[in-house]
Amino acid sequence: MSKIEIYDPAMCCSTGVCGPGVDKELMRVSTLINSLALEGKNIRRYGLSENPQAFVTNKEVNDMILNEGVETLPITVVDGEIKKKGSYPSNQEFATWLDMTKDELVMKLLKAQKSAGCSGDCGSGCSC
Repeated sequence: MSKIEIYDPAMCCSTGVCGPGVDKELMRVSTLINSLALEGKNIRRYGLSENPQAFVTNKEVNDMILNEGVETLPITVVDGEIKKKGSYPSNQEFATWLDMTKDELVMKLLKAQKSAGCSGDCGSGCSC
């Protein structure tokens, strides 16, 4: 099973529901990661504000930030190798790295949203 680590930029919260607007992409990633982690998938997020030591101890991530700046965040590392930078992985990328189909992954995401009381339209401000 692949190990996925996501290094987030500094932000006030990891869900995307803080502040004046809802970040739909951050909401999708947060919901998906929480759902996958609950199923025992080896996936972890580190926030620059909350977990600065994780950024220091990962040499590749640290070097990338030093060379390219924090604008390169988020950075996704799969099995020790940087796979994506500057944006969050797509559902297809998550599925590929976790040896799942995109449909299986989307079904897990929808199930997690419904169990959180979300209609699937996370732009409505629900906390899915």
